[in-house]
Amino acid sequence: MGEGIRIATVTGSVRPGNFTSKALALVQDEIRNHGDIALDVIDPARMRLPPPGTDTGSVEVRALRKVISQATGIVLATPEYHGSVSSVLKLVIENLGFPSTLAGKPVVLLGVASGAIGAVKALEHLRSICAHVGALVLPGAVSVPAVNRVFDGEGRCLDEEIERRIRGVATGLIDHIHQAVCPKMAMERMVREGGR
Repeated sequence: MGEGIRIATVTGSVRPGNFTSKALALVQDEIRNHGDIALDVIDPARMRLPPPGTDTGSVEVRALRKVISQATGIVLATPEYHGSVSSVLKLVIENLGFPSTLAGKPVVLLGVASGAIGAVKALEHLRSICAHVGALVLPGAVSVPAVNRVFDGEGRCLDEEIERRIRGVATGLIDHIHQAVCPKMAMERMVREGGR
């Protein structure tokens, strides 16, 4: 049932050794465990994205939009900066156009923070932004508190329960795709091909 399924992951931090990427690596590993699903990793640290309203026709912007438009589902990961989503992730979203290529896509959210309550505020803002551009934000966003104590220097998660929750971001999205998106894709294919 994985035929044609692509999942894109986007990290919202460009800081070397950032915890957002360490948490997202677990999600990516879980997706890779499903050998029939293609994974696209979007890392803004490797891109030159223009500020909103300046250059929407660049090669990198077109490539970014293509990856998102071809994705069956999206994982967005952000640190909490000053009580909100990172400006890096917001810049990625701003470069997805209007109407956004996120529109109609199932999206799951992952947030990390050093504080005890985690990235709750960042995830609230991110959910609102995604809903505004028409993404289908799935329930079950995962917030990782005290992230600086959860991962070691090599990126290994030191808490089995938190690792299970982070990996659940991937499995939740994959389950949604299999239950809701794949049947829709099959129905559309059948209609286009005249029931053949």
